Amino acid sequence: MRKDKMKVLISDKLSESAVNVFHDNGISVDFSPELGKSAVGLAEKINQYHGLVIRSNTKVTKEILNKATRLKVIGRAGVGIDNVNLTAASANGIVVMNTPFGNSITTAEHTIAMILSVARQIPDANISTHSGKWEKSKFLGTEIMGKTLGLIGAGNVGSVVASRAIGLKMRVVAFDPFLSSEKAKDLGVIKVDTLVDVLNCSDFVSLHLPMNEKTRNIISKEEINCMKPGAKIINCARGGLVDEEAIAAAIVSGKLAGAAFDVFSDEPAFKSPLFGLANVVCTPHLGASTKEAQENVAIQVSEQMCDFLISGALTNSLNAPSLTAEEVPILTPWIKLAEAIGSFAGQVTESAVKELEIEFAGAVSQLNLQPLVAGLVSSLLLTFVGEGSVNMVSAPIIAKQRGIKISEIRKESLGAFESYIRLKVVTERENRSIAGTIYSDGKPRFIQIKGINLDSEPQKFMLYTTNMDSPGYIGALGTVLGNLDVNIATFALGRSAKKGHAIALLGVDDMITENILKKVRELPQVLNAYSIVFN
Repeated sequence: MRKDKMKVLISDKLSESAVNVFHDNGISVDFSPELGKSAVGLAEKINQYHGLVIRSNTKVTKEILNKATRLKVIGRAGVGIDNVNLTAASANGIVVMNTPFGNSITTAEHTIAMILSVARQIPDANISTHSGKWEKSKFLGTEIMGKTLGLIGAGNVGSVVASRAIGLKMRVVAFDPFLSSEKAKDLGVIKVDTLVDVLNCSDFVSLHLPMNEKTRNIISKEEINCMKPGAKIINCARGGLVDEEAIAAAIVSGKLAGAAFDVFSDEPAFKSPLFGLANVVCTPHLGASTKEAQENVAIQVSEQMCDFLISGALTNSLNAPSLTAEEVPILTPWIKLAEAIGSFAGQVTESAVKELEIEFAGAVSQLNLQPLVAGLVSSLLLTFVGEGSVNMVSAPIIAKQRGIKISEIRKESLGAFESYIRLKVVTERENRSIAGTIYSDGKPRFIQIKGINLDSEPQKFMLYTTNMDSPGYIGALGTVLGNLDVNIATFALGRSAKKGHAIALLGVDDMITENILKKVRELPQVLNAYSIVFN
């Protein structure tokens, strides 16, 4: 591709710095920020462009992508990609990239501003004063010095919030399954083991999590009951993490003394149970809305896109590993296996990860391991970091930031399988291992979990149990699942020794819910049970 033939469309409002970057690299650019609001208009013109730059207003649907006959790359100036049909983009061979680190500082600063605002009732006092009142005694605030700030999530934004809060002389505690003790010490925060631990001791609770099925309504009525009377809650992360109805009820009852929300379950949020309540601060998703942040993401996304359009270099790609054309057919099944291993490990890991040891044995050890390692680590982190915040490029960086050591081992084939990948996860509570291989049909198989041999092909929905080997377990588990209308597609078993520890990995037709897990865990043989979902 010659760069002077490349043409890019910017369909959302964006700093003009992006236009300058494209021009400086000899790439033609059309700046049409209103076009993103019209699906029909965008669909009519999209086939003219090789690159598309968007923010949140442009909805890149399957229909639009199917008309984008020349499009090679979509650049999202920001983190979230909810407005891009990633599956359709991949199917059409279109790279999707974002800027996962460009908004960290500004979102963290907005969080601190929200903490101060709700502590001192600044918005309510401002409205009162503007209306000609002088209600000095009405707005009795709270000092934040010496108070405890509880962080739920200590990744990019959470870490910056911690440093700012510590500078304000707050005591900071954090709950994050991937936060190691060493990293917590570096940040100057107190690491706690459970969500309840952080809720019990915090005067202010701030969320910094991705939004997924595991984190949806992570703060609901039950969790609010665990909070200190008079505590305040702040959410500048993602809408849907908090049950807004439950928070409103807690504010009205006096259980909570205040709340500050920048994000909502439904956006644009023209109504919410939180609106109109005393000492509830609400802003219209302003976390990334500073001149500096907008400048940063505009420059970053345009530079990334130029690199790709000119030289094929990939940075922060969400759907494309760095592979040559010759490597693709060889590495693709191994990448799928690596992602399955990482995803499984991430979904069953419940304490802070200290180290990942990835062993490549046999023929796979002679391949390009970078996309395999990146795919495995990104899938493992995805459970806690969330889509849009981690990918095959950023995963090693995020792991390093969280104090996770990654080591690779290449070795000759040993045992029954000529080639395999084994992951060992070292946490603060236990070590866990999982191994897999590729069969002659080209499909991935799990061949060992926790040192116990088995043979199981990954399914979209799976149930994984650790249990004691005892007669009747298969029947008891099948009966429970049958009574709950769970249809079993595949069933793999393994044990360490007779009457010893055993595992079961079942492929099922539908996702295993919390209610189903509760019933399975009530079986006397079961030590633990997990719902596993593979994309």
